[in-house]
Amino acid sequence: MEDVDEAVQALAGPLRVLATVAEHGHVTRAAQELRLGQPTVSRALARAQRAVGVPLLVPHGRGVRLTAAGRVLAEAAHRALGEVERAVRAVRADDSPDTGRVALGFLHTLGAAAVPALVRAFHEQHPAARFQLTQGAAGALLAQLAAGDVDLALTSPLPSGPGWRTRALLEQPLVLALPAEHPLAGRDRLALGDVAGEEFVLFEHGYGLRETADAMFAEAGVVPRVAFEGQDADTVRGLVAAGLGVALLPAPGSPRPGVVERPLAGPSTSRTVGLVWRDEELPRAAAAFRDVVLARPELLRGTG
Repeated sequence: MEDVDEAVQALAGPLRVLATVAEHGHVTRAAQELRLGQPTVSRALARAQRAVGVPLLVPHGRGVRLTAAGRVLAEAAHRALGEVERAVRAVRADDSPDTGRVALGFLHTLGAAAVPALVRAFHEQHPAARFQLTQGAAGALLAQLAAGDVDLALTSPLPSGPGWRTRALLEQPLVLALPAEHPLAGRDRLALGDVAGEEFVLFEHGYGLRETADAMFAEAGVVPRVAFEGQDADTVRGLVAAGLGVALLPAPGSPRPGVVERPLAGPSTSRTVGLVWRDEELPRAAAAFRDVVLARPELLRGTG
């Protein structure tokens, strides 16, 4: 209770003093309740009176009495301080690892298995913690992170430059997804050059997997013919199953009838998945979740 009172006092000192003096009708007793010296209380009242520009208190016997203006301001102060106290309690609760809120952004491809596994691991230690979960493309996740809409982001590729803290957690293999009846479906391993003449189903621009795929195409000297673009792995697999193209996807993937996935051969055959946060102190709940993620990177495996 004391730490909340101190926070409220720091945020709204003169109003708290006025409201307490109004309650007791006496500066000395108000100072005792506030645990302040009487001169400090008197100076706070003087500051409030100067700011308003009209008398708020007048002597009354051995104490003081509020003027009409003082009563109006004291009643407003009571209401405002109640709101401030409730807000301070809410902020402190949100910052607690046990009862706080973690705002986590993540790639669509991490939503089926990795994120539920990580949240479960955190809930085993902090069962009352709450989560705000946001899925999106890598570019959108970094924009939300920069704006403070999320505390942490699980993404790929990892950003560089000032303002970010990053930790690589997993090198995730990529595979070529082909229709089951494709002539190359029986191969054990395929290079991008083997399917250079095929039509491709790729993620839209702005998605991390599209950025990774474009870099791999450039490295292999392949200019892909893009037939379709999607926003999630299930849609991309569905288009492959329909015979509308081949795709680059993270492994292992969710089983899909009509689709076979073959390991890639070549110098670049994986993507780096990791955790990103702003280069500043995290709320305690988010920091505790970050520590769980960094300690349990194996939970990221099995995504797709």
